[in-house]
Amino acid sequence: MKVKGQETLFPLEKLWRQEWQGMPEFEQPQDREYAKIVIRFRNESDLQDFANLIAQKLNKKSQSTWHPELQKNLKNSLVYTDES
Repeated sequence: MKVKGQETLFPLEKLWRQEWQGMPEFEQPQDREYAKIVIRFRNESDLQDFANLIAQKLNKKSQSTWHPELQKNLKNSLVYTDES
């Protein structure tokens, strides 16, 4: 809702569309699971044996994990640059 006499945050809304011409589309594919298995452990020792087998840190509060371990924030290192 626009109030009379109040400036808008982006008064030239359509101007950005002209500037955006030729820019690459933003795509961020989701990492989707192939399969999911529920594994139950009788005690802490069994849990840690399994954690050692898959070379990951797990504890009784861990609800899920990826194998191999999912590398987080790899996409943060991607940068679009000009060809020049």
